[in-house]
Amino acid sequence: MQHQERTYRRLAYKDQLVSFRVTVKETDVLVHAAQPLEDITKELILKYRGYIEAYIRQNPEFAKTLRPWPPGGPAPLIVKDMAAAGEKVGVGPMAAVAGAMAEHVGHELLAHSKEVIVENGGDVFFKTDGPVTAGIFAGSSPLSLRIGLRIDPGGKPLAVCTSSGTVGHSISMGKADAVCVVSGSCSLADAAATSIGNCVESKGDIQQALDFGKQLEGVTGVVVIIGDALGIWGELEVVPLNPD
Repeated sequence: MQHQERTYRRLAYKDQLVSFRVTVKETDVLVHAAQPLEDITKELILKYRGYIEAYIRQNPEFAKTLRPWPPGGPAPLIVKDMAAAGEKVGVGPMAAVAGAMAEHVGHELLAHSKEVIVENGGDVFFKTDGPVTAGIFAGSSPLSLRIGLRIDPGGKPLAVCTSSGTVGHSISMGKADAVCVVSGSCSLADAAATSIGNCVESKGDIQQALDFGKQLEGVTGVVVIIGDALGIWGELEVVPLNPD
């Protein structure tokens, strides 16, 4: 499978970290760490993809359903996390797959690097000593890559995940150019971004989407972009980005 260049990745997170890209089938991650960890990252991706693929072979509907999947029964932890996140926000478990992969790979990389940032298809898991700025890619919106979220995780793992109804191959029932969700759980942030995005058909739906996001336990911030309209909820610092 050929992987397309992801232009939003040109935005650096922290200059003192080493950046490297690893691809395995559909999984395409960009990692920032204290040292090059390509081989370890690839092994981790293969491990967690293997868990998910094996579960899907036994439960094919898991990969297809757009409804919450019952999280009960024996399953790998990454599968349980995906199911729990989907159930919490009312979407299928695969809505959380990119975030879950970033989160599980990122947590294990912390054994090799004190600071880690893992970006997987616009879903970012990070644990850093200081603040980072995540640019918001919103397709053809005039706000795309013009603004970002400056977040200080305070040395704790945190996640920023993005869903879009106009960009990429992920399934969305809405038309938002970008919905960004901040949470301590990358799986939850990914699923929540999809669920909130499903609420946005027009600019008039932004407030309704934000109100829905407020009610999701574990979600601490939401950004909704559609066209030139922007909605924000939570204690988020939105900063301008250099267009160059």
